[in-house]
Amino acid sequence: MDFRDDVDLDASQVEEGGGGFPGGGLAIGGGVVGVVALVVALVLGVNPADLLSGGSSSSGGSTGARPASDLSAQCKKGSDADQSEKCRVVGVVNSVQKYWRDAFAERGKQPYRNARTVLFTKAVSTGCGQASSAVGPFYCPADSKIYLDLGFFKELESQFGAKGGPFAQAYVIGHEYGHHVQNLLGTTRRVGGDSRGADSASVRLELQADCYAGVWAKNAVDTGFYEGPFTAADIQEALDAAAAVGDDRIQERAQGRVDPEGWTHGSSRQRVKWFTTGYKTGAPAQCDTFSGTI
Repeated sequence: MDFRDDVDLDASQVEEGGGGFPGGGLAIGGGVVGVVALVVALVLGVNPADLLSGGSSSSGGSTGARPASDLSAQCKKGSDADQSEKCRVVGVVNSVQKYWRDAFAERGKQPYRNARTVLFTKAVSTGCGQASSAVGPFYCPADSKIYLDLGFFKELESQFGAKGGPFAQAYVIGHEYGHHVQNLLGTTRRVGGDSRGADSASVRLELQADCYAGVWAKNAVDTGFYEGPFTAADIQEALDAAAAVGDDRIQERAQGRVDPEGWTHGSSRQRVKWFTTGYKTGAPAQCDTFSGTI
């Protein structure tokens, strides 16, 4: 997964949001939670209700928060993305959004609106309320931003048993931008996403976001940010990450049993299936997780 050395990066699409400890209760509100927003709580021994309480949004900062900063000075070229984790996030975000801008333009019905990714440490104040890093990566529809603590990728390996790697990170980012696409298209509003269970709207939304991540991966080289096609090893990193955060595997590790009634994101098999569907077809239209069985 090598970036083209001479490609220009747009660091304005990613910001460092500082961090600190929350000054009050967490309030995700109407946010669409990310790859492991709920299940990470089970692994870390935290009550999910404490992490995702439905308080009101807060415009204030976190207690002890550091000010936000931009990455434009250090993330200028693709060569920077090959050397720095933060710049790699910039490169992935640039590629993902270039793909979706083009896809929306081809569709011709509405323009794609960029969403910023905010990198934070420990806690952050969002349009959906206060959030701690224990929530995992997530998308907030209220401010159209993706929030990511880079420490999550270490958790993905140590707590979830994933092999990790640059493309595992790209999969997570692609998944969260899939939620942004759902928000722009009105999918989230139409189907809702607060339910639980193996056949719930929440699971179907998450699996579609997995599929959208696969669609981007199929078309990523065409965005102009990468050298040559991705390798089988790259794609395996994404598949491994998708399997590692399946609800069934998380439940088995956390509580020693599987309870499909509590699923919010889908099983390991389903997550791999839908990422693969997106990657093989490269077509968003093939990501219909709302018709028939999943």
